Amino acid sequence: MNQSETVDGPVPMSLLPDSAQAGPRGELQIGGLSVDELAAKYGTPLFIYDEEHLRSRCREALTALGAGTAYASKAFLCTAMARLVNEEGLHIDVASEGELLTAIAAEVPGERIVLHGNNKSLAELSLARSHGVGRIVVDSFDELSRLRNLHEVDGVVAPIQLRVTPGVEAHTHEYISTGQNDSKFGFGLESGAARRAVESCASNPGVELMGIHQHIGSQVFRADSFARALEVVVAFSEPLGLPELSVGGGLGVAYLESETAPSISEWGEMLREACERLGVKAQVSAEPGRSIAAQAAVTVYSIGTVKEIPGIRTYIAVDGGFGDNPRPMLYGSGYTAFAPTRFTEPRNSVARIVGRHCESSDVIVQEARLPANLDVGDLIATPVTGAYGYSMASTYNRMPRPAVIFVSEGKERLVIRRETAEDLLALDLD
Repeated sequence: MNQSETVDGPVPMSLLPDSAQAGPRGELQIGGLSVDELAAKYGTPLFIYDEEHLRSRCREALTALGAGTAYASKAFLCTAMARLVNEEGLHIDVASEGELLTAIAAEVPGERIVLHGNNKSLAELSLARSHGVGRIVVDSFDELSRLRNLHEVDGVVAPIQLRVTPGVEAHTHEYISTGQNDSKFGFGLESGAARRAVESCASNPGVELMGIHQHIGSQVFRADSFARALEVVVAFSEPLGLPELSVGGGLGVAYLESETAPSISEWGEMLREACERLGVKAQVSAEPGRSIAAQAAVTVYSIGTVKEIPGIRTYIAVDGGFGDNPRPMLYGSGYTAFAPTRFTEPRNSVARIVGRHCESSDVIVQEARLPANLDVGDLIATPVTGAYGYSMASTYNRMPRPAVIFVSEGKERLVIRRETAEDLLALDLD
């Protein structure tokens, strides 16, 4: 039985960043640096990203998915991440004014930015047009009207893609499924809204229709879901003779020892074969996010309380929680855990890892396999937290958000400083 099949063995390397290795004390090292020493220096909770892992996945995406591929920045974004993505040749997909301003601050060229959003404001659309954003993915008739009205003022024509909903159910959590007919996103194909939107573009001087965009959801593992959506959308888009087709993102990643997921390269090959079979002539692009960022990071916590309830369970409370990782609470997402100072040891003890927020639902790992006899002050880490951890973090209970560091080749750099209580109080006016 190999390591990934042994639930009480050390955490599988397949769940860790590419540079992860055991140090001389049996501790976890990432980027050549010991995790416990980084935690001592920067405090906990702490997000540690393997920078070379991020760069490797960006390069893999560019090779597998082609020019025009955009990183879905909602997975994780800061100016350092935007610069990294741009340096590696990917475009960047943003979905708010804040994300757009971050890309601009990182000096990402406008033509390499894709703007998403189901309810873009006039301010967001104006900023995107003034910065020369490469594509605006239009989501509604109201948005088409806004772009027409803005054009009447300044004469700028926005290059757009229309987001369509193919009516395909992705096999994922309902909250991150977006391709079904009953969705807040896009123009429905079955309802005829997509056809009417294309016709509306033809008479709208404020837009230039470049292509069709689809997205069926997030954390999708089944290739047949992507393939079925492609069949439906291609039947609509190819007769239009448009030059572009975006298949969106949504590729799943493994969070647990029991899970496996296609690589970005395997996903790209599946898309290529499907497009060839369907006779797609448009330039196809995609928007991976989770598959680039998720496995690149671990979150490190300090244990504050160990509470044993005889005959029921052991609770281990750490200094973070759903404020830095809301996915278990929102989606029932599963994670594994380990002790970074005892990285090579068997995990033959079971405990529930909980956070410090005043909610019973603040559970990070329901049944965590850990080394025995962990105590107050010891470290616990959860892998595969590089996507939708920090980016969805909150300050509930007025708990400041963690710091984020990038590590590479024996060096670390702080890319997001730890938030402070003073930062939170600075917003209060009275």
